[in-house]
Amino acid sequence: MDKKYQELIAILNEVSDLDHASALLGWDQQTYMPAGGIEARGQQLSTLRKISHLKYTSAEVGALLDDLQKSIDDLDPDSNEARLLIVTQREYEKKTKVPAEMVAEFSRVTSLAQQSWQEARKEDNFSKFQPHLEKVMDIRRRYAELFSPYEHIYDPLLDDFEPGLKTKEVQGIFSALRPKQVALVKAIKEQSQIDDSFLLQEYALRSQWDFGAEVITKFGYDWNHGRVDKAAHPFTTSFGMDDVRITTRVFPNDIASGLSSTMHESGHALYDLGINHEYDRTPLGEASSLAIHESQSRMWENLVGKSLPFWEYFYPRLQDRFPKQLKDVQLEKFYKGINKVEPSLIRVDADEATYNLHIMLRLELEIALMEGSLLVKDLPDAWNASMEDYLGIKPPSDADGVLQDIHWSAGLVGYFSTYALGNIISVQIWERILQDIPDLYDQFRKGEFSALLHWLRSHIHVFGAKYEPQELVLKVTGSKIDPDPYMRYLENKYKEIYGF
Repeated sequence: MDKKYQELIAILNEVSDLDHASALLGWDQQTYMPAGGIEARGQQLSTLRKISHLKYTSAEVGALLDDLQKSIDDLDPDSNEARLLIVTQREYEKKTKVPAEMVAEFSRVTSLAQQSWQEARKEDNFSKFQPHLEKVMDIRRRYAELFSPYEHIYDPLLDDFEPGLKTKEVQGIFSALRPKQVALVKAIKEQSQIDDSFLLQEYALRSQWDFGAEVITKFGYDWNHGRVDKAAHPFTTSFGMDDVRITTRVFPNDIASGLSSTMHESGHALYDLGINHEYDRTPLGEASSLAIHESQSRMWENLVGKSLPFWEYFYPRLQDRFPKQLKDVQLEKFYKGINKVEPSLIRVDADEATYNLHIMLRLELEIALMEGSLLVKDLPDAWNASMEDYLGIKPPSDADGVLQDIHWSAGLVGYFSTYALGNIISVQIWERILQDIPDLYDQFRKGEFSALLHWLRSHIHVFGAKYEPQELVLKVTGSKIDPDPYMRYLENKYKEIYGF
């Protein structure tokens, strides 16, 4: 087995290198590439992804997996070797259903669509993006059909991001959560509203940027293995276990938005930097799923970064940077201000109490697009109607509505639910952390975050993709994905802040 196993590893290493090269080109496309380079970049990405796909789905890989499957029963089922073979076999079976020509087509279509989305959003012109989005949705439907029969056409797309999870499971979780969150938001609306005007003054961009860097350095972000750059839509990308980069953005009149983005993306990066190096350049060297990944980013952004103990340490430092804006704002007022609940147009700026409603809206629209009950041309009207239904507000423009997210232009259909699932998982994990580290908040008050990072590294990060998401959540918390802890957290937090 050893010889054939090493032969398989060698091929998987090459696939990983190709994928990381593609990631580097994608990062450059969204950060520094001149707009005129889009056509060439699309071709380059198409070529690399096609080669990667062909290499992974080759007859050689199939033969090696067949031979190695004969020996898997002799392995400890929880060993790295057994798990690697299981994950690789699963991905091989999925990838061999997809023609290389479709992989190349998808890369070309999404490269052009992302460029079109940026221009359409800037111009507030959905019609400019519409033909590109129609092509994206068409290729996603054709992709899903490759996995027929299925319980639901959305299942193959969801499975790409949440291995083993079904559409009906996600709908069940959201159905249980939505009425409770709606009731909480309604109760908050009946209270006296919080003043957060001090957050919306003019704040120097450079100082905002530097403060964000100070915060994530305290979190444990390793600048020897990463960097932070600007992007229209913040994201984190990995070019290997020793090069994990963040992008973020800051606004002159909204200090909370930029800081939240920076903390959020650092959570993603800390996860990628903590995966077991033994898994480097193999399928195990990825996150368990996007929801698990999102649980880490939302944890650092919200459970840490919007907590009172966090600000007991960092607020004096923020006041030192911005004395004109904050010298007369007391800590309690600031804390309440950054936790203000108010239905908002933009998902990434949404508060914790309303954020999941943004995700549920998108999931509903994605499923309708995939089922064919909603056409792309009708998407802006459907979006606006859903915003009124879910959040009681209507976008004044498509730029602040249907065009606000990059995901569909990148072909990431099936992705959005991972955000809300990540919120839910983050609190399940948090309850366990507080049991293991009872003085955690006292540590935050001293600016100490190493114990939290160490816990996450040893209980979550180190495993990479060794376990499926439901399996990992069960292993860490003792139960599968459960929305009840998240709802308890929201109710306790906001009843205290709003006094009801």
